[in-house]
Amino acid sequence: MTSTPSAATPTSLGRLVARSIEVADPGPLLDLLPEDAPTAWLRRGEGIVGWGVAASVRTSGPERFDAAVDWWHQVSASAVVRDELAVPGSGLICLGSFAFADDPGDSVLIVPKVVVGRRGDRTWVTVIGDDEVSPPPDLVAQPEPRAPGEVVFADGSVGGTAWEAVVAQAVQRINAGELEKVVLARDLIASTEAPLDVRWPLRRLGSEYEMCWTFHVDGLFGATPELLVRRERGLVTSRVLAGTIRRTGDDERDLALAATLARSSKDLEEHEYAVRSVADSLAPHCTSMNVPESPFVLHLPNVMHLATDVAGVVPDTDSSTVLELAAALHPSAAVGGTPTDVAVAMISEIEGMDRGRYAGPVGWMDASGDGEFGIALRSAEYGPGPNGTGRVRLFAGCGIVAESDPESELAEAQAKFVPVRDALAGR
Repeated sequence: MTSTPSAATPTSLGRLVARSIEVADPGPLLDLLPEDAPTAWLRRGEGIVGWGVAASVRTSGPERFDAAVDWWHQVSASAVVRDELAVPGSGLICLGSFAFADDPGDSVLIVPKVVVGRRGDRTWVTVIGDDEVSPPPDLVAQPEPRAPGEVVFADGSVGGTAWEAVVAQAVQRINAGELEKVVLARDLIASTEAPLDVRWPLRRLGSEYEMCWTFHVDGLFGATPELLVRRERGLVTSRVLAGTIRRTGDDERDLALAATLARSSKDLEEHEYAVRSVADSLAPHCTSMNVPESPFVLHLPNVMHLATDVAGVVPDTDSSTVLELAAALHPSAAVGGTPTDVAVAMISEIEGMDRGRYAGPVGWMDASGDGEFGIALRSAEYGPGPNGTGRVRLFAGCGIVAESDPESELAEAQAKFVPVRDALAGR
């Protein structure tokens, strides 16, 4: 299999064979995951989980999306697929996670050995291998994952006070006319008593944030509220979030705050930039589009967001895969800024950390190019720590515009750490 060595490093593989069969409902999908390379993409109990690695490719640099698409075209073109359901998520699929920045741009696509999916009242299992595949495994709930033990949090690359100064610098440069908006992020380091069993936070995120897309791909996990793009049988949709306010836990007070958010000129301005960037990026691929004039308020357990669902129709003459559409959208104003090139350059200059795959596209794609990619928000990367401990790096970002207040932005970032931070709790 040919590829550009600097851009893509594939596993060696022959022809893949994928077989999907309908099965009885096995219960919560996240409960099925073993420790063997678990992957997940779920919302409200529907979606896909997988384990094992039948094939994978690692890509990097500015061409990371193109290299991944080329590899997937080669894999899917040669594959044998037996799919008795023919529903989104059945058949041959891959899951992927892509870096925010071009340099170094480390990204990955993974084809699991086993995939279990649910859509509506239908559940299926797909077994993928390099020959005539084995019978599907027994689908039984796994034991409770190993708890992370004591968790100690510390500032990451930039402390809170220093980050407020970075925000103030960005506001100054916005008011000087350099740009309209920039999204600045910070990280938080969690040291866990034991190496992290990612299934522990995944189960909690899936339960507490069921309106979000709970995901895990190659060490990156989270529960994102933002769908970057879905492509399904010619229809393209994208959920845009920008403009945030923290919830108090008092329903009456939160309703008043939601009304305030819906009228906030600062947040409406930030949201307009994000919607415009998505609509402009999708327009070349669509024959018609629906862009609502006003956002709605999305209520999540920890925060509320201004949200807009953009939809479009992709003609048969446009063969763009969902990953190519995600690449066209990335980075949107919701995670980069406006103008995008100026904002991304400023992020590299003043943010003070490597985002890795935080705020990059994460999701899945099938052999026809349909699928879903979200933005890797409310997320974290994990790996081994010293002396048999674990290390988890949490991320949170805020849209900075001319009226932004550094102290308020820091409080918003702290609120966005809450989903993953709470999911790590417990012994």
